[in-house]
Amino acid sequence: MSHYSDCLALQQRVLPSYRVPFFDLLAQSCEGMSLFAGMPQPAEMIASGKPQIAKYREAKNIHLFGGAFYLCYQRGLINWLNEWNPDALIVEANPRYLSTPSAVKWMHQRGRRVIGWGLGSPHLSGPLAGFRQRGRLSFLSQFDALIAYSQRGAEEYASLGFPREKIFVAHNSVSPKPIQTLDRSPRTVDRATILFVGRLQARKKLDSLLRACAELKTNPRLIIVGDGPERAALESLAKDVYPAAEFVGEKHGAESKPYFAQADLFVLPGTGGLAVQEAMSHGLPVIVAKGDGTQDDLVREGNGWQIEPDDFNALVRAMKNALSDTARLRKMGEESFRIVSEEINIEKMVDVFVTALNA
Repeated sequence: MSHYSDCLALQQRVLPSYRVPFFDLLAQSCEGMSLFAGMPQPAEMIASGKPQIAKYREAKNIHLFGGAFYLCYQRGLINWLNEWNPDALIVEANPRYLSTPSAVKWMHQRGRRVIGWGLGSPHLSGPLAGFRQRGRLSFLSQFDALIAYSQRGAEEYASLGFPREKIFVAHNSVSPKPIQTLDRSPRTVDRATILFVGRLQARKKLDSLLRACAELKTNPRLIIVGDGPERAALESLAKDVYPAAEFVGEKHGAESKPYFAQADLFVLPGTGGLAVQEAMSHGLPVIVAKGDGTQDDLVREGNGWQIEPDDFNALVRAMKNALSDTARLRKMGEESFRIVSEEINIEKMVDVFVTALNA
């Protein structure tokens, strides 16, 4: 793994627990690293974490307004920079974070680099589209380089006018490279098993998954791993729609492995879904709803299906297609394993960050 021989500062609005392994691995690749992040709002239901290797400074997040008008100011940012005195700074490339420009100015006054890290910049439409696009480019132009979560995000930054040679793609990942070899036992039953792992909340569209299973003549086994605010409602719906659904509750680490081992197909009909990469590391083909572009690089024709969100018929068609050919499904699972082993994992993500810092 490559190395950055200077001190790094990294800003985040919040620090989700799933990001901690990545930040600690990045800290190991730097001379020193300090992380500045605050607490989420209770309604966001984000589990926060703390790094073991990176130094951590908690920000005082001041949340302003909500929805499309949400803004955040992080108190203590400049004090943190003064104390840590970094050689480079990586910040979230989000214009809603009001304290970012002052941090960029602090760094540039000292001749130091600032890199923005973000999802991209989707195309705008409407009467003010041109004005808003110029505003986005003005915001992005303060950065010395950009790191995009996906290839689509990189193209969006480039289409705005940001120099392509200063854009790096670090495929969004929350899982390390699998340490085990792929060893999936041959199927011993004719009935396929479909797996979902994640928080049981409305945006995951599990009601659609239950109804889609009911449409399949093959009557697959459906295992739902997870807990959340929608669990009671989903269990009630399952009694009417698909009584065969198994709700096994929240499982982590070794507890979850048997469910991945039993599955033939992983399905995520809604948004989010950190378990997709975990499913792929167990050699599973996947069906996911299209999102912000991070799924484009992860889920391809060779290892799964991307469907339009909220398109129930597309979900049913993809599931029927997937379960129609067992041999093909197993080969697609092998491709899933190859992708997370060789291309998209937190080790590869760290390499891109260090490359951008050293560029």
